[in-house]
Amino acid sequence: MAGPDPTAPIPSPLQRPATQQSQQSQQSQQSQQSQQTAPAVRQRDGLESRQARRFRQLLFLSLFLTFDLIMFGAFVRVVDAGLGCPDWPGCYGQLSPIGAMENIKAEVARRPDGPVTVFKAWVEMLHRYVASALGLMIIALAFMARRHPKASFGLALFTLFWVILQGLFGMWTVTLRLQPIIVTGHLLGGVILFALLLVQAIRVSGHPPVAAVARDLLPMVRLALALVFVQIALGGWVSSNYATLVCRDFPMCQGSFWPDMNIAAGFELWRPLGLRADGSALPFPALTAIHYAHRLMAYLVLAVAGWLAWRAWRVQGAAPVARWIAAALVLQLVTGLTNIFLDWPAIAAVLHTGGATALVGGLLMLDFRVRSAPEAAP
Repeated sequence: MAGPDPTAPIPSPLQRPATQQSQQSQQSQQSQQSQQTAPAVRQRDGLESRQARRFRQLLFLSLFLTFDLIMFGAFVRVVDAGLGCPDWPGCYGQLSPIGAMENIKAEVARRPDGPVTVFKAWVEMLHRYVASALGLMIIALAFMARRHPKASFGLALFTLFWVILQGLFGMWTVTLRLQPIIVTGHLLGGVILFALLLVQAIRVSGHPPVAAVARDLLPMVRLALALVFVQIALGGWVSSNYATLVCRDFPMCQGSFWPDMNIAAGFELWRPLGLRADGSALPFPALTAIHYAHRLMAYLVLAVAGWLAWRAWRVQGAAPVARWIAAALVLQLVTGLTNIFLDWPAIAAVLHTGGATALVGGLLMLDFRVRSAPEAAP
């Protein structure tokens, strides 16, 4: 076979195939385009990063405000300010107690020991102002969730629905004159709202790695969460029926480990405050049953959540949350006893409600970490 002709002329660059020149031209154009679009991409990424940061900041602010609002609601109950403004959403049809001052003073003159005073009116209206601000923030979060890569738009919409429902319960609390089941539902709704916001915060924040052995704790975490929600409902029932000071001794109640109780009357759900459904006065043994049921459930919650905290304390990645849960349990025990022995001081009652909400938060964070733990090797 004959080889290439050594005498053949070498083609010059001007004589190279047209396809090779076309490829070089395309590469040059692509390079110029990438240089032109790079600033736009960086600008877009920076905008998305700022939007994600703002969403996260607003989310944590909403979470903090919800926690504060739950404790503020407890303060409203303790100082008996739920009817400080007996209409809704305003105060005697005014935006603030300033405009309603004439009506408030007239009501105080007519009923000096009644539910309306200047102080109570301001407490109630401040609670409504903060709740309204929180509602606006949650509306904004629902719009912003669509642009956050880790946020759940569906969860944000459900949270918006829930805060609207909370607003309705706030209205019914006033219009139905502090009916215990409505007041208790309002408290539970606030805790659930806190939980919904916390779940969103956990999704966008992440957490450190968790050991695979943490998965063994999942059934106990779920059990503890269920028990705590039942206990919060019982606590709200105690507070809304003003049964906190029925038992002034501990661990016994009225000198007995099983005092005289009327459970049927105490847990008759749909009835006015202080009355039974038939209009008769709520008997004292009914209040005893309400108080003592909450106390008995507290023993169970303390045992289950305490054991869970002890187990999680030794698990990598779960120990910080375990310490949170343990601290909340100690706070609940101290403030619960303080309510009994110091005649229900406002600070103890407010902290008791805050501690219950913090306990729910700790258990939710532990649940998230446990579920995200890797599967144990076979």
